[in-house]
Amino acid sequence: MTTKTDDLIAQIKAALQAARDIAAKAETDGDRDFTDAERAEIQAKMTEASDLKGRLEGARADAKMRDAIADLGDGIGIVEKNEKAARRTPSGLIVPDGKSLGRHFTTSQEYKDLLASAPNGVFGKDHRVQSRPVGFERLIGSGGQKALVTGGSDTSAGAFVRDDWRGLQQGLDLFQRPLVLRDLVTSGTTTSDTVEYVRMTGVTNTAAPVPEATATTGTSGIKPESGLTAARVTTPVRTIAHWIPVTKRALSDAAQIRTLIDAFLQYGLEEELEDQMIAGDGTGENFEGLANVSGIQSQAWDTDLLTTTRKALTLVHTVGRSVPTGYVLNPVDVERLDLLQDNEGRYYFGGPSGSGMGFGGTAPLWRLPVIQSEGVPAGTGYVGDWRKAVLWDREQASITVSDSHADFFVRNMVAILAEMRAAFGVLQPSAFVEIDLEEA
Repeated sequence: MTTKTDDLIAQIKAALQAARDIAAKAETDGDRDFTDAERAEIQAKMTEASDLKGRLEGARADAKMRDAIADLGDGIGIVEKNEKAARRTPSGLIVPDGKSLGRHFTTSQEYKDLLASAPNGVFGKDHRVQSRPVGFERLIGSGGQKALVTGGSDTSAGAFVRDDWRGLQQGLDLFQRPLVLRDLVTSGTTTSDTVEYVRMTGVTNTAAPVPEATATTGTSGIKPESGLTAARVTTPVRTIAHWIPVTKRALSDAAQIRTLIDAFLQYGLEEELEDQMIAGDGTGENFEGLANVSGIQSQAWDTDLLTTTRKALTLVHTVGRSVPTGYVLNPVDVERLDLLQDNEGRYYFGGPSGSGMGFGGTAPLWRLPVIQSEGVPAGTGYVGDWRKAVLWDREQASITVSDSHADFFVRNMVAILAEMRAAFGVLQPSAFVEIDLEEA
């Protein structure tokens, strides 16, 4: 989109070029003096360029002032519409500052420098490509390569070229599940490669009424001692990453690249992050996920789904001494709950015409929200105080583009790499219960 400053710059260039053309004509004619008409015209063009430059400086100052106002308002409820307000993508991802990662990349100076280095914005086969990482500041493997994204094929990126890139993003969302755990757990940040925290493992409360002391020796008047047991836990920051191959021709299309980053690369990071928060086994580069944290309570199958899930809730209250904030269940188990009927064939949760439960529904289970996540295996569920699990962001999603991978330089291709770094920890394992939802 052409901006006001772009228009002013173009007008300044046009005025100066007109003055140069007149001077060049005089030089071509034997380096003669300017005629009165030429001298007046040159002066008029120079005056026009000077006036336009003054307007350009004013426009740039206005833009900086608007940015400063937006920055000052950010975080206190005074924000620029469509720029600072956070939004949620259809896949459930929270996007900061009103910009998706794809838009952030395609409007970044790094991407503009890439396009500026290519004639007419087209990357030739001999053009070297290497960008600096572009991402939000706050806060590849040995397997076979996947299908190459190209700009000319109707079965690849050529099919992605549209006037409005949001239509493609909606199409890719068809293959994506809602991501929910980021919204449940406590969010934190870290600037280190490891996070050290205290994990509460037990509480002994012996508080009792105590009589007045009647002697200076013995046990008379001694107060009971209570205790806390805790463990110091160190969890490393892990890197989650993946990349796709793209032709340089496809790289020139900002709308297409923005779509691939937002609807595929960034989503892929967040999907793996959610899986790791639940099922990471703590080995290698995996998180220590909730399912593998020592001290998580367990609830065996008891009579039926409703009885089992209710008894798990009691464990959170009585053993975990916590206030549960929700159930997280696989969609298959949510379906089983939705289809439960009483002895007269009536659905407990409203049936086909009811609101149902789970993501997007309104019917709670034992007065708690039910969240669906495919990160939880079918037949297993979790209930607990999700505020006592923390996700520390070290580096949120960043994008790097390079043609230095393998033989990509001679193939006129680039690799688009997306990566993020984060750590996950459970502050109080007893505040969570793993539920066996399968009858033995």
